[in-house]
Parts: sequence; structure tokens; C-alpha cells
Amino acid sequence: MIDPAPYIAAIPELTPVPCGTLTRSVGLLLEATGPELPVGALVAVRDRGAAAVCEVVGFNDDRLLLLAIDETRQVSPGSLVAPLHLTFRAGPWILGRVLDGLGRPLDGMPIPPDAEEIELEPPPVAPMGRGLTATPLDVGVRAVNALLTLGVGQKIGVFSMPGVGKSVLLGMMARGTSADANVIALIGERGREAREFIEDILGPEGLKRSVVIVVPSDTPAPMRIKGSFLATAIAAYLRREGRNVLLLMDSLTRVAMAQREVGLASGEPPTARGYPPSVFAVIPKLVEQAGVSAGGGSITGIYTVLLHEENDTVGELAKSVLDGHITLSRELASRGHFPAIDILSSISRVAHRVSAPEHNANRHRFVELYARWREAEELIALGTYHPGADRRADEAVAMHERLENFLKQKMSEHVNFDDSLKQLGEAISQ
Repeated sequence: MIDPAPYIAAIPELTPVPCGTLTRSVGLLLEATGPELPVGALVAVRDRGAAAVCEVVGFNDDRLLLLAIDETRQVSPGSLVAPLHLTFRAGPWILGRVLDGLGRPLDGMPIPPDAEEIELEPPPVAPMGRGLTATPLDVGVRAVNALLTLGVGQKIGVFSMPGVGKSVLLGMMARGTSADANVIALIGERGREAREFIEDILGPEGLKRSVVIVVPSDTPAPMRIKGSFLATAIAAYLRREGRNVLLLMDSLTRVAMAQREVGLASGEPPTARGYPPSVFAVIPKLVEQAGVSAGGGSITGIYTVLLHEENDTVGELAKSVLDGHITLSRELASRGHFPAIDILSSISRVAHRVSAPEHNANRHRFVELYARWREAEELIALGTYHPGADRRADEAVAMHERLENFLKQKMSEHVNFDDSLKQLGEAISQ
């Protein structure tokens, strides 16, 4: 039997039947005879004291096709394959904790035995069981609060090339949000970056009201997928408790890449950029958990998306299923402009719904001025700008320093929602 000590989930006694045996291993794929289980079920592969958790990803005649969630180097042909049901024991203790993709603690602290059991993957949310997004969410970042206003229950993406500051922006939001709790999923990150995020960017105060799921890049692909769904399941549990939850996932692209590994290993045909069809089903299933519960509580989802090219497959998919996108610019970052948010390429599709009329008017005025400044900036660089030729361009040029200063914010600085709106009015005043 698998040692239950490292697991938060209570692992029940494995019945002696039905069981099967491991017969084949090719690359990432394992093959076993029985037991008869559906796709998505978990099994324990045991051999002389060693044990690994695997997921059923398909079947071929009477053989199960498995992918390992844990390390499988110690299992051998003939290893026993038995059904396994893992759950997660959730409770108030989870705030301030760091867990892996199956809910096992990574911070060395014990897990209370008395807690509510929840599934590792939450069930779908009924469309008519959702509330409306009608309240603005304070995230402590001036440019987002004022110009890309988020609504409680919204799902939005942070799109960027690598190394432009998306993790720093997520940390600023986690520390400055008005949400009751944060659930932060670091999926496919380098191990060093995960610890730096927790200790340097999130900080002790941010960690106190956060649950952090860390699944680094060297873990098996199914574990990375499980980690993303576990984070979502924890957020759904907190929502059922009546809390407003901010779910931060870094990154959605690495979840898609993990699903690509799983899909290709199990025999799915590759499509655009080698992504199999299952990727286009997993991403919507994941992000559609965000939203307002009709009975109270909410999940506001912020998902980072790594862009590798202009028409990135995962980026285009994410834009189609999210309620807006915040685009980070490498050009702005290279100028020392942080957060490097490209306001003209970003949009929040619920901003108009959750903002007051005066706020909407000020937002439109700022964006118009900033767009005219960007046009004039090109002319100035070419030496073809002539003051007095365009009154509105002259106005934008005169105000551009205030506009730029409004968009900049130090990592340690927190600007609440009301102050953001006040400073927006001051930035565009004559």
C-alpha cells in the first residue's frame, strides 16, 4: 500500500481486486493489464516498496495506457497496478501554505487531520448558477485599477514575452488586492524562481492570506496539469465558503504545453504548433471555473500567457475564452518602465460595466491622450513634428510626462482603488 504520510489526501485502503500488472513502458507511456478504469482515473503502481501514482489517459483493447504523475524509475515489469482515489483535505489551515500538485506540503509543516475532503478537479459550474460581474476589484496597481478595471469574478490574461515582469505584476496584485484570499499556482516555473516569488515578490504579508501551489518544470506533465486543477479546486472551495478569491496562475501556456505532452504521448494527432485537440478542451475547462457564485463568493482569475510569436496558438485560444487581456511590452520594459503594461494593446471587457460614468469618461480621455502622444512621439523621433499643426497632439505632448508617471509604479508601492481614480483625474486635468 502507498505510504499516505506525504499526502494531504486521505488514501483509502486498496482492495486486492480488481488489480492489474505493468507490462510495457515506452517513453512517457506505461501499459498495464487492468483494472477496468475510465480515462482520467488514478492508479498506484507498486513494486517492492516503491510506488508511483499514474493517470489513465487511454486504453488499447484490454490494456490501460498510463502516464506517471510521480517518478517511475523504480518500477519494473510485473508491478502491481491498483485503483487509487485521491482527495484533498481543505480547511482554514491552507492559508499561508505551500503545496505541490497533489496537495502535499512543500513547507515542511504538518497537515491537520480534520478537514473537508474535496476532489482534485472541481466539477463544471452551471451557466445559470453564476452571478453577474458588477463590482470593481482593487488589485493595488494604479494602471490596472484606473484604466483596465477588473470586476469581481472576471477572468483575464497577462500576455507577455519571457522576462518582461509578469511575475512581479502578479506579486503586486497578490499583495495589494482587496480579495479575501489568494490562490497562486506556479506551474512549470523554474524551482529557483518559485522560491524567489514566494520570499521576495509575494513576501510574508502576502503569503499569510495565500495558498501557493508549486509544480516546477522538472515534474511530469500530468503533475503540472493536476496542479493547475488543484489550485482551481481550492479556489472553488474558498468560494463556497463565501470568500472573494483572487486566483493567479503562472502560466496557462505551460499548462497547455503539459497537455500537449500528455496528448501526444497517448496518441492524439498534432495540430497547430503540435498541440493536440485536447489542449483546446482543457484550457476552457480550467478558466471557466472563475466567476461569481449565485450563493455568494467569487473567483477572479488572472492567468499569464507566454507569447512566442505574433499569432501564438495558446495566446489566441486564451483571448477567445478570457474576459480581456493585459499586454506587457518588452519595449517599455527596456526603458525601465514598470509595470510594462501596454495600455493601447490591453483591454478589460467588463471595465465599462463595473465603473462609474465619470470613471469611464476619464479612462477614455486618458487613452485618447496617450494614443495621440504615441503618434506624436514617432514624429518627434523622425524630426517631422511641428508644434501648432495639431492642437490635440500638442496637448498630448504637453501632458505626456504626467501620463507616463501615472502608468509607472514601484514594486513595493500600493495604490488603492479610490486613490487610483483620484490620480487618474489629476493626470488628465488641464
